[in-house]
Amino acid sequence: KNSVKAMEKELATCSLQGKEKAALKTNQIFQMLGGKDLETKVIVVLGKAGMGKSILVQKICQDWSNGEFSQFEFVFWFDCKQISLPEKRYSLKDLLLEFFVTPQEGSKEIFEYILQNPAKVLLVFDGFEELHDHENFPRCLASQPEKDFCSIKELLSGLIQKKILNGCTLLLTARRKDKVYQYVSKVDKTVEIVGFSHQQRELYITKYFEGLPYCDSALKLIKEHEYLFSHCYSPVMCRFVCFLCETVLEMGEKSLPSTLTTVFLKFVQQKIIPMQTDVTVMQNQESLATLARIAWYLGEKHRSAMKSDLLPSKEVKEFALKYGFFLPFAFPKHADTGEEEFGSTFSDFVIQNFLGALHLILAEEIKDKSLTKYLSFPSKKKKPFNWLDLVPRFLAGLLFLQDDPYFCSLSNKDVNQSNKKQKTLLKYIRRLQINDLCPERLLELLHCIYETESNYLFQHVALRLKPDLSFLGVVLTPPDVHVLHSILKRSTKEFSLDLQNSSIDMQGLKDLVGLRNVTSFRASLSDTVRLWKSLEQTKDYELLRASTEKFVLDPFKAKTMKDISDLSDLVEMQEKMINCVQDGCSSYEISAIKNLRKLEFALGPVCGLRGFLKLVEILAAFPSLQHLDLDALSENGIGDEGAKSLSEVFPTLTSLETLNLSQNKITDVGAEKLATALPSLSSLKTLSLYNNSICDFGAENLAKVLPAMASLRVLDVQYNKITGVGAQQLTDSLRKCPHIKNLVIWNPTIPYGVLEHLQQLDSRISV
Repeated sequence: KNSVKAMEKELATCSLQGKEKAALKTNQIFQMLGGKDLETKVIVVLGKAGMGKSILVQKICQDWSNGEFSQFEFVFWFDCKQISLPEKRYSLKDLLLEFFVTPQEGSKEIFEYILQNPAKVLLVFDGFEELHDHENFPRCLASQPEKDFCSIKELLSGLIQKKILNGCTLLLTARRKDKVYQYVSKVDKTVEIVGFSHQQRELYITKYFEGLPYCDSALKLIKEHEYLFSHCYSPVMCRFVCFLCETVLEMGEKSLPSTLTTVFLKFVQQKIIPMQTDVTVMQNQESLATLARIAWYLGEKHRSAMKSDLLPSKEVKEFALKYGFFLPFAFPKHADTGEEEFGSTFSDFVIQNFLGALHLILAEEIKDKSLTKYLSFPSKKKKPFNWLDLVPRFLAGLLFLQDDPYFCSLSNKDVNQSNKKQKTLLKYIRRLQINDLCPERLLELLHCIYETESNYLFQHVALRLKPDLSFLGVVLTPPDVHVLHSILKRSTKEFSLDLQNSSIDMQGLKDLVGLRNVTSFRASLSDTVRLWKSLEQTKDYELLRASTEKFVLDPFKAKTMKDISDLSDLVEMQEKMINCVQDGCSSYEISAIKNLRKLEFALGPVCGLRGFLKLVEILAAFPSLQHLDLDALSENGIGDEGAKSLSEVFPTLTSLETLNLSQNKITDVGAEKLATALPSLSSLKTLSLYNNSICDFGAENLAKVLPAMASLRVLDVQYNKITGVGAQQLTDSLRKCPHIKNLVIWNPTIPYGVLEHLQQLDSRISV
């Protein structure tokens, strides 16, 4: 089981556009760091609690000790929750050379070497959010920051500000990027741990039960409980589920709890009950209530650890350590006094959440009417009320477990008082304006409803969901998808889903689009094509046909080369489907391709031409394309080569009504190629060549073909290099074109008097 904990996680780099994922090995984390060689480099590793950030940094330290990462001669790893507690001050030397291992000799020389060679030093701060609470992160004001005594926060601030050990490499782990970016002005690399894939979950569970007689039945049992299996994407949750499954199977039982709340209630039960006697029941209840209060109040301070001598009693400390709720640790020794202090930290973040929710149920000072403020459902996108972000789910679940015999014995709680709190929650949810909730808060509500296992609340929410649900840019984890799927399938409404940039996995996408009442969906092109290829391989032609009919692409904006590549894959998939007749499934078209009407191209100057040439190859596949827009703020710069390539496919664009080629560095050469082919665009109404480099020769070629463009209504050639000569030619041609309603012709190279004169000749000319 210990080897299971050390399984390497897949990491994902966060792109600027969204959630594009790429597998990353640990030895790639320190590669290709930009910036100046002599400046401090900052790497941020993000991931939700329990995703394995600490395991990753331990693996980095282990690999370094085995000879990897040879660019670093020194690696220092600090657990932020352990170094942030004492209200004491340390020098940099204390922090580096007294915290874990004190050199037997030569401390002064080693420290001097570190100061002179910062580029050979890696400093890891694990759990960055533990270092700050509601206060501002302090700036390092020490006059000699590498020698003066400072608080831990001030020392880290000095490292980030490059006042201390400038040139070293900092690796920070945190749950949320906004918490880091708030205090770190420049991050050189961001990496995100996204948890286990579907296959990795199965592998973890198989390895956990390896060698046990019920190995196969354990995996089967967990997969049958889909909600619990979805939570196994988180390594720490996977471990909890496996532990509980092991206990259940050893007791000869054949079912698992159905919610997270009942899982952790069962977990606490399995920890305490076997060792409990009649004499200790009351004492354990009191100790658990005290521990729950500590969990909550530490959470309010954004902490999970405390000094051991601050625990209210010896009994509580022994209870917490005996049953595995707390883990002990030692604070760094002081070089001058040699004194050592000890602390205690919650063994797991989820345990702290569960106990925090238990406190809200048990605490008599928390009245039923004030309970709702601890839920995270404000209509606007706000920060959750509490650092313990799983508390609302556990709170909702516990409120609906009033009749559970074990919960009653655990809490020794007045049932009437608990029922009042349950009624308060019901009334609060009934009054919620569900359609006003942002996607994140809606998902949180769905999780809370799921934990209650209340059919009434399921139906209440299902009937009030709006038909257009957008999760654009919101990360959808496997548990998110499960609760969303559970609610949607209970509704009689039809839904349209936007799942773009949601990082949804293939199984989740398959489950959601397979619902009969999901009539249309948008999702990442690559994910959608991958799903279709998988359905084709498994010969699930019914779902393949249904999902291709539901998929919506219009309007589509290409911003990266990957977008163009994905679009090409979609067209290739379409060609395969047209030529494929399988098991009575006749050939058919992907409706999203047939119905694409607007296509925007915004790759910018670096990839503009290369991407556009690839796009042109597939444009003919979109028979309904009406609007092609190449005007981007960053300027695509397709130039004459791009214009020539586009003109060659004009005859296939029979539905095109608007063509925007503004700001693309097109000269007379490109204008001539375009003009020759423009009459073949039989439906074109608007043509914009704004802000290019077209001169009189190009204007002359455009003027020649205007009479042949019977459908054209608007031509924009502003901000080019056309003079009065070219303007006159366009005006003369305009007389032969009664169908054209507007010619926008202003150019800085045309004298104002000439423009005025031309406008007097024809009022359709705009200047």
